[in-house]
This record gives sequence, C-alpha cells and structure tokens, in this order.
Amino acid sequence: MNIDLTDTTSSRINAELVKARRSLGSPAMGMVLTLVIVTDEGNHYDALKAASGASKEHPSRILVVVRRPGRSPRDRAQHRLDAEVRVGGDAREAGSGETIILRLHGELASHAHSVVLPLLLPDAPVVVWWPEDAPENPSEDPLGKLAQRRITDAAATEDPVGALSLRASTYAPGDTDLSWTRITPWRSMLAASVDQKQLTIKSAVVEGEEYNPSSELLALWLAERLRIPVERRISEGPGITGVQLETGEGQICLDRADGALAELAVPGQPDRHVALQRRSTAELLAEELRRLDPDEAYAEAIHFGVNRISGPDPAHPTPSAPAPAPAEARSKPAAAGSAATAAPAGKSARKATGGKRGGAAAQAAPSRSAGKAES
Repeated sequence: MNIDLTDTTSSRINAELVKARRSLGSPAMGMVLTLVIVTDEGNHYDALKAASGASKEHPSRILVVVRRPGRSPRDRAQHRLDAEVRVGGDAREAGSGETIILRLHGELASHAHSVVLPLLLPDAPVVVWWPEDAPENPSEDPLGKLAQRRITDAAATEDPVGALSLRASTYAPGDTDLSWTRITPWRSMLAASVDQKQLTIKSAVVEGEEYNPSSELLALWLAERLRIPVERRISEGPGITGVQLETGEGQICLDRADGALAELAVPGQPDRHVALQRRSTAELLAEELRRLDPDEAYAEAIHFGVNRISGPDPAHPTPSAPAPAPAEARSKPAAAGSAATAAPAGKSARKATGGKRGGAAAQAAPSRSAGKAES
C-alpha cells in the first residue's frame, strides 16, 4: 500500500500509518528499530533498496530523508513536507516493515530532526545511515544525536583515506563505517588461520586497490592487534586482493584475485580455497544492525592509524622517519607515520602492479599471542 501526502505534517503521517496497518489487518507493530537514511534524490533509490533488503533480517521502520533546499532565494525561503508512505505490498520494495520517504523543501531541509523525531518508533533503537556526504562529526549532527548507531561509508567519498582520518578525529561511541564492515570476513579468516597453530608473527603485507579504505583499515587492524610492521601494497583489485603474514616457520598467505574465491596457505598444511565473496550493501547493512553497541575493535584500529594513514599523492605525503634498530623495535613502538619494513611477498604480492605506501604501517613491539588477532 502506497500513500502520497503533499504539504503534510509528521502527525498526519503517523495517522496514515495507523490507518494503513488497520486496513491491512495488522494493528500491532513488530518492528525492532528505526533506520534513518539521509540522502538525496540521486541516491535514495539504491539506499532504500539496500535498506529494504536488510529489513528482511531486521524488521524496521525506514525513514528516508531527502533534502531539497531549493536553488533560488525564493525557494529557500519557503518550506514544505511531502511524504510517501509504503506499508506491506511488494516485499522487494517495501521490505519487512514500514517505509516513509520524506522530502523536505526550503528551510525545512535544515530542520530534518524536528520532522523525524515524531516518527521514531517508541522504545526502539535508532540507527542513522549516511550512504554519501556524511557530516564531518556524525555524533554532533542533529540527526546523529537521535541515534544509538551512526553509519558512514568512507568508500563513497572523494578522498577515502582522508575520510578515515576525519572519522578518527571525530569518533564517538556508536560510530562505524561500512569500509570496516567489508573486512569482517578477512579478519575472521586471518584470526582463524593464526589460531590454528602457535606462530610468532613478524610482519605483514596487505594488498589492495590504491584508494581503498578497507585495505587501510585491515592494515591498521593488523598493526594494532599484533604490534608488527605492516606494509601496504597497491594492486589492481578488486578491493583487497591479498594478505601475507610472515612467521618464523613460513608465510601465511590469504590471496583473493577475483573478488570471490580466495586461497589460504598456512605453513605445514595443504592449501585450500575459502569463500570471500564481495558482499552487497544490503548484507553489510544487515551485519551492522545485528549489534548496536559500540564497536571497540573499530575504534582501536582507527585511532591507532590516525597519524599513519597516507596516500601516494601530494595531498597525503608519506612522512619519512628512520627505522629503529632491531633492539629498539622490540622495546618500544616507532613514531606514528613511519614506513613499515617490507615483508617477503607471497602469491598475492607477485600480482601487485603498483608501488607501496607506508601510511597504514607501524613499527611496534613484538607480536601478541595468536588469540589477540581476533576482534
């Protein structure tokens, strides 16, 4: 059921929702959260499609906030709220729950929180997602203040590495990024491979596309958890293409050249194939909605690398710092931003086509136990 409302109010939208539920024979609400999507006309279809897919696992009320402030002074001086309410009907479009598309015209575009607040589900958590153009400080944004969880996506920005640095400087409990969600299978697989056998990890190499924030976060997570030098290498992609962990008994190599199937090599064990399919936005969003508590592993990784992230272009110069002596390296971490010592390349390293960046690397103390690699 679709209901179009022009020049309406939040109270009228709530009244129409009640009527729609009664007409469908389901007056009770079985939704578990409110998902607020802040987007524009050009991107709201894809964002809503992903949210509808995630709502099949997490029934929710989806509020799509589309700001239309207007171009002329006259348009900006006026204000109007148009709404499209979807309840039931085609599950592929409406998802499992209720969907409300809010178009805020004129001055009202600057006061989205006052429109959204009366439409939130009572006594249910609130999640705000910015598919693109996230505010500099999500936790201080008027809509972000309403939420227990705030989701951004550094990969959708013009400067993904710079966006990670900004996320680190403005981090607040409840913040997360889909670039971090994308590396969950990589972190799980690497942690499991290290736990299979007690090995001392000496160094690591992460290969991926040049401006791929997930590659940077994976390198930072390894450096923070294992306290080892991590080298960031550039490859043709797609996404992350390989990770090598150098140990005293050989190299642990996780190589994914095609974005779907990876090959895992562990010293003393036969090589085997593992599934590392690149996931859709709906799957990433569904994972983030499973837990609404602060992601401590993400916070530690992004704070560890705030001064260690750099790009190959002049906008992100790689700071130069002398490598510490071996004895010193075992006693204390090196300065932030120092380039990592290169580790021997494995199967995936031979496929790398570009140079290397040390911005996501860190010289540090000896590796922790294998169990610490797990997030």
